[in-house]
Amino acid sequence: MTTTFSIANQKGGVGKTTTAVNLAAGLARKGLPTLLIDLDSQANATSALGLAKEAGKSLYGPLLGEGAAAEKIVSTGTKNLDLIPSEVDMAAVESELLQTENYLAALRTVLAPLKAEGRYRAIVLDCPPALGMLSMNSLAAADYLLIALQCEYLAMEGLSQILSVVEQLRDAGVNPDLSVGGILMTMYDVRTNLSRQVVAEVKQHFPELVFDAMIPRSIRLGEAPSHGKHIFDYDPLSPGATAYEALAKEVTKRFALK
Repeated sequence: MTTTFSIANQKGGVGKTTTAVNLAAGLARKGLPTLLIDLDSQANATSALGLAKEAGKSLYGPLLGEGAAAEKIVSTGTKNLDLIPSEVDMAAVESELLQTENYLAALRTVLAPLKAEGRYRAIVLDCPPALGMLSMNSLAAADYLLIALQCEYLAMEGLSQILSVVEQLRDAGVNPDLSVGGILMTMYDVRTNLSRQVVAEVKQHFPELVFDAMIPRSIRLGEAPSHGKHIFDYDPLSPGATAYEALAKEVTKRFALK
């Protein structure tokens, strides 16, 4: 069985792509065949794994009914980790999908053959930093939403917004099975009262959802993408690598991926 995770947040700069890349790599390192799909036209997840943005390599065509998702899969060089890259053309999908029938279900339809095939244990969807058409498609296609939440108070406002969207998608029957799988606290700085206060407040409201693993503020996590490497290849002994390894272990256990 394939479990699909959407890593989404309408706010940029919260560690969403960093989480998508390193969680996918962490699951792969645990022996779980994992597919990372880059849905952001900026293609940061693609370049973070050392791959170039190339025209025609993304889900742009399949989302509009041309070709299959399986044709777009490339190897990342990490065992058990494959990627469907993104490209600039993905920006156009936002408007073009609106002209198609069942536009919210396009990604779910495209991924259905891959899920039925059972080739991957996990599919991780990295979304654009906005609740646009691609992010909505991601939520419509996912089994679970994983929310990357920066340790600052403004992030709390965004949290309520995305939780409201999940409710709307469920109530409208777009994806009645969608669940919020967890909240990951990112850019955590144990030295500051603010980080501790934000974590405490989120845990107070959502005690069952917050992951024990917390992602620290880390220069090494910021450097890794510029070298085209996930954190386990770039600096496997760093606090960032330790945190994402703990997250992968927690996700594996929480969602019974083994």
